[in-house]
Amino acid sequence: MKAAIIGGGVIGGGWAARFLLNGWDVAVFDPDPEAARKIAEVLDNARAALPALYDVALPPEGTLSFPSTLEETLENALWIQESAPERIEVKHSIYSQIQRHMNVDAIVGSSTSGFRPSQLQSGMDKPERLLVAHPFNPVYLMPLVELVPSPQTAPDTTRRAQEILTSLGMHPLVIRKEIDGHVADRLMEALWREALWLVKDGIATTQEIDDAMRFGFGLRWGQMGLFETYRIAGGEAGMRHFLEQFGPALAWPWSKLTDVPEMDAALIDRIAAQSDAQSGHMSIRELERLRDGNLVAMMRALRRTGAAAGGTIAAHEQTLAPPQGPDLPVTVDRVIPPTWTDYNGHMNEAHYLEVGAQASDRFMEMIGADAAYIAGGLSYFTVETHIRHLDEVKAGERMKVTTQVLAGKGKKLHLFHRLRAGDGRLSATVETLLLHVDLTTRRSAAPAAHVAEAVESYAAKHGGLPLPEGAGRAVGQRG
Repeated sequence: MKAAIIGGGVIGGGWAARFLLNGWDVAVFDPDPEAARKIAEVLDNARAALPALYDVALPPEGTLSFPSTLEETLENALWIQESAPERIEVKHSIYSQIQRHMNVDAIVGSSTSGFRPSQLQSGMDKPERLLVAHPFNPVYLMPLVELVPSPQTAPDTTRRAQEILTSLGMHPLVIRKEIDGHVADRLMEALWREALWLVKDGIATTQEIDDAMRFGFGLRWGQMGLFETYRIAGGEAGMRHFLEQFGPALAWPWSKLTDVPEMDAALIDRIAAQSDAQSGHMSIRELERLRDGNLVAMMRALRRTGAAAGGTIAAHEQTLAPPQGPDLPVTVDRVIPPTWTDYNGHMNEAHYLEVGAQASDRFMEMIGADAAYIAGGLSYFTVETHIRHLDEVKAGERMKVTTQVLAGKGKKLHLFHRLRAGDGRLSATVETLLLHVDLTTRRSAAPAAHVAEAVESYAAKHGGLPLPEGAGRAVGQRG
């Protein structure tokens, strides 16, 4: 599959990374002679951040190219993403060229943050193929993309756009009626106007306003939206009580949302100076890496509960099954996130156990002891584990785990996991003994017939393999 990216700026580069790291070939068209360098830097950040969200590996990376003509860029592209400057005449000129060369099945998405799709479609011969696909920066990490069709957009275009973007690990939000600024930007614009007045009137600095958000309501909004947050604020009486209690305050003259402060030289100088004092000690690339690391950590935390962006990651991960080798099954194939490293600059010892546990969980799924089986009242409990730390693993390295069944009969399941990182070097082994348990009695019990049969099949297949080096080792025992 191929995506064509028209415009390689911040947003276009983010789109290129999102498609590329999900296995699509990407062609970028941008007259800027620095486009390749800029996108290469975006890709460096994306390669470090996006895979760190997942506990499985993303597909093999696609091929990136920079054709010299728009016609070559669009050739065989199934998705065309326009991320040109926010000038309607520029976009109309691009669409007239796209129509002459686009694939018959291609979807045209616009990254516009303000124009309505009907404005973009004006003069198009094929308006049914275009819709707004408005992402958020960084595109390679942020899951939300606002899909805005017009009455002229074909329903099938919207449906296919949803499917493609979901397959990229994004959360396409279809806006039911087109409106200037869509939905999210209108909300952000309201907050932005209020913030500008607070700076202009000398009430707060740029850093103080940012602190109010990141130490307060911004944390809540990351996992619950505005209305759900306010529902909780209503207590046991819920949203109706909240509205009855605080609704009258909306009539008070607090907000200046209908006014816009004049962006004169004095206000621009004040905001720029405060912003320099707040963040000028870091380069843009350093700020991007800080932002990405924080986003990864927050979204991985949300992934554990399936809330908000975490649910999108968990759902996408289910489509990324580890490939299987010819002999031993691959039970983990993932990238090590930065949050797993410690003060020594390598993966902390606790996470070797976590990877081993992930391998055991995956093997349980492979033998039929999956979520449905556990919900039925049966599972495996770990009773003993031995870990050998053989080599350092750094953040960003890809780790693969293969699992060998040393014994599997009756209630016992004896597994040996080999953890290989980077270039395939053996970085650790995790030997673990599990017992099958009845979750009602919390005591050991025989597994169901289909699970027992699957375990014995693996045990027989692996029985002819040599005993792994290190199996049965005691702590401190010499090799």
